[in-house]
Amino acid sequence: MSDVAKLAGVSHQTVSRVLNDHPNVRDDTRTRVLQAIDQLGYRRNLVARALVTNRSRTLGVVSFDTTLYGPASTIYGIEQAARTAGYFVSIVSLKSIDSSSVRDAIGYLMEQGVDGVVVVAPQRSAAAALESLPAGMPAVAVEGTHRADVSVVCIDQIEGARLATRHLLDLGHETVHHVSGPADWLEADGRIEGWRSVLEAAGREVPEALPGDWSPRAGYAAGKRLAKMRGVSAVFVANDQMALGALRAFTEEGVRVPEQISLVGFDDIPESEFFSPPLTTVRQDFDVVGRHSIEVLLRQIDATGPGTYERLVVRPAFVLRSSTATAR
Repeated sequence: MSDVAKLAGVSHQTVSRVLNDHPNVRDDTRTRVLQAIDQLGYRRNLVARALVTNRSRTLGVVSFDTTLYGPASTIYGIEQAARTAGYFVSIVSLKSIDSSSVRDAIGYLMEQGVDGVVVVAPQRSAAAALESLPAGMPAVAVEGTHRADVSVVCIDQIEGARLATRHLLDLGHETVHHVSGPADWLEADGRIEGWRSVLEAAGREVPEALPGDWSPRAGYAAGKRLAKMRGVSAVFVANDQMALGALRAFTEEGVRVPEQISLVGFDDIPESEFFSPPLTTVRQDFDVVGRHSIEVLLRQIDATGPGTYERLVVRPAFVLRSSTATAR
């Protein structure tokens, strides 16, 4: 509503009069308002409904690094679900995920009059920024926050890592090495916890995790190190992109997968079945996470009484392909 008024250079009241076919509106003003509605891609009946309900029919999304498969797929699910429900989506993409950047992005969206916010930035710094949300503001955090009055939609990272690690132990490997995600990411924390818990429960040695940053280059560097280490027969890599880099490193070092090293990734990106060999991995359904985040947010927006806050956990799935084998 405010976007239409601003673009047309008129007041909210003038937009209302145009939508209600009020006779006391100049023709050129009426034309400017209708052109603004069309230029913004709004449907006129939705703008009129916003006047009646005092809602913008717009949802805000804050995200970081949409070049990564997970955030990009989550946002796709968000957009599809929002459109189905008759809402527009305003996305703010951040290069920096520090608390002040997230707070500024949320503040910007609130100034635009969004009805609620989804934060797709699963880092500890982003979770900390959610602490400053105004009380009662409908909001959903994808992955996590410490606030009891902010709903969370997430994938069970710990269980996904357990599935990967158990699979490798079940194949007879003495222990499992791990290439982790970045230190600030909640998802990386969960995968480390799941990996470590399975090894400890089985009474196995817990090797030091090799740090990564989700990129193939980081996986390549870790793969070079692992190929030169004695006794490495099984590796769980925290995402498929790093697993791709590790595969390249193993090939260059003459280490055969899965004959000499079994390799498991995480995410199940579309390309993983075309790796050589096809990658055994853990599937995360990001599209479902995006859709659920909108469903949860809309339930908050539509609530008439005190807020009911939800924690919705999506289970991962193990995908067996050809990059793992029985230990020799």
